[in-house]
Amino acid sequence: MNAPVDGEARRRGGRRVLWLTLAGVLAGGLILANAHLVYVAIDSQPDCVPHAKSAGEAGGFRAARPSC
Repeated sequence: MNAPVDGEARRRGGRRVLWLTLAGVLAGGLILANAHLVYVAIDSQPDCVPHAKSAGEAGGFRAARPSC
């Protein structure tokens, strides 16, 4: 037969459920945040824009290899 569950064992079981639920919510939040970052990175690819500088101009930076 099973021994009766005392108050301390019941509280430990409740705490375990609480911590496991909290860990699951945090893990789910991290997964959703990372999925959102990947979605935004893929969805927000900028269109090709003309470059203000051409090769040989002095000063500043320009694209090393334009994508268009």
